[in-house]
Amino acid sequence: MAEEMILLKEAAREVELVSRRVALLHLSYAKMLTEEFGERHGKELILKAIKDYGKCIGEKRRDEIEERGMEPVPENFGKGDAMRIPRFGMHSRLEDSGRSMKLHGCVMGKLWREYGEEDLGKLYCYVDPAKYMGFNEYYIQVHEKAMPAGHEYCEFMVRPSTEAEKELFSSEEKDFSDIDLCLK
Repeated sequence: MAEEMILLKEAAREVELVSRRVALLHLSYAKMLTEEFGERHGKELILKAIKDYGKCIGEKRRDEIEERGMEPVPENFGKGDAMRIPRFGMHSRLEDSGRSMKLHGCVMGKLWREYGEEDLGKLYCYVDPAKYMGFNEYYIQVHEKAMPAGHEYCEFMVRPSTEAEKELFSSEEKDFSDIDLCLK
């Protein structure tokens, strides 16, 4: 069987299309939930779903890392292909220095701006602290800057989690949005 090759530009466009679709899917269910249940309760439900989504990502990544005989520490989170941000198509440029990362031109953030729905869109971004705490509750990835919060790019920082953040993450009753105040 012959291997088919495509240009990087074409592959990037395909990833961009999928990213836009995921952003629209999130926006559609977020709008429906806030219209159906009111803004406050709708956002609580959205955050509950995003927290579960992120937790699933983090737990899966932790299992993969441990199966390879490695410790679930931030330095190992991005090793290999699984669960990392795509290298192209989802953004225009990515600067990754290990525990901090700048993502320029986020396709999802641009779409939410295009629709004037940054407030609902940014709820998706809570996946980042949730995936890290699902991976290892002693670490959290927070946004120093986020496009849906009005910045020109997204900037993430991985740092040790606080006891209060661990409690917010493990609680079903507490407001999960307090875990990443840049997005609040």
